Amino acid sequence: MATATLAPPISAPVVAPFPSAAVAKDLRSELIEAVKAEASIKGVALPPTLPAIGSTPFQIDSLVVVSILCVVEPILGIELPDSVVRTGGYGSVDQALTQLLPRIEACWKKRKGGK
Repeated sequence: MATATLAPPISAPVVAPFPSAAVAKDLRSELIEAVKAEASIKGVALPPTLPAIGSTPFQIDSLVVVSILCVVEPILGIELPDSVVRTGGYGSVDQALTQLLPRIEACWKKRKGGK
């Protein structure tokens, strides 16, 4: 009687989940620093807490946000296109994060094949 040897099943490459917490944390931190710097230059008083600064209406230029994207690229392992940033900027740190995170994740999934 002949016996056959089964080859091990071929598995799909394991893709790590999108690192949303790390991306959000670093983006929030950099956006708040940018707002603080701009407020200091303009002589605008900001609230004392970081969560309050995040929700305070403050125009953040799209070019500033594009320059901040490089902070999360090492976390993602990809270079993000400028197109993930909305033209015209954002009205607050929280608004920027709400709109940026899904776009960054979509770009990451497209490049990494993640879920």
